[in-house]
Amino acid sequence: MSFVRTTRQAAALALVIAGGAALDAGAQEMYRCPGNDYKNTISAKEAAAQGCQRIEGAPITVIQSPRPRQVAPAPAPSGAGSAAPPASAGPAAARIDPAAQRARDSDARRILETELRTEEERLSAMQKEFNNGEPERQGNERNYQKYADRVAEMKAAIARKESDIAAIRREMQKLPK
Repeated sequence: MSFVRTTRQAAALALVIAGGAALDAGAQEMYRCPGNDYKNTISAKEAAAQGCQRIEGAPITVIQSPRPRQVAPAPAPSGAGSAAPPASAGPAAARIDPAAQRARDSDARRILETELRTEEERLSAMQKEFNNGEPERQGNERNYQKYADRVAEMKAAIARKESDIAAIRREMQKLPK
């Protein structure tokens, strides 16, 4: 019940504040001009001359939209006699030099191969520690359930690692030879 009373009091306070603001705003008229241009700095004569209509009682919120980003033109190739494609040429202007693309592809392949070797080494270490589902018991595993939980975690970790390796191989297959 007190929530309803508090809400009513807050609403009444908001009306009082809004009423005071409306009295202050009454000194300055708001006009809607052609082209949805809202002005409060013009006189009634100027508004009539521009074809603006007076707005009464409606608060106006103006939200400025962000400016569209300007696309910087691509640097011109250094070769003599070759012209740079225009910035508005579309996707063709965004093409990458074939030699640069081959270099990127070879770098990506090299990175993936290194990552694959690392992951395969980790997998073999994990499988060695797993010992076909019978890893060595640790000192804090006198309770069989702790040991069984660790074995299950190891098995899940090995499955995740095998999945990661398969994903790396799929990524390598996507790259051109």
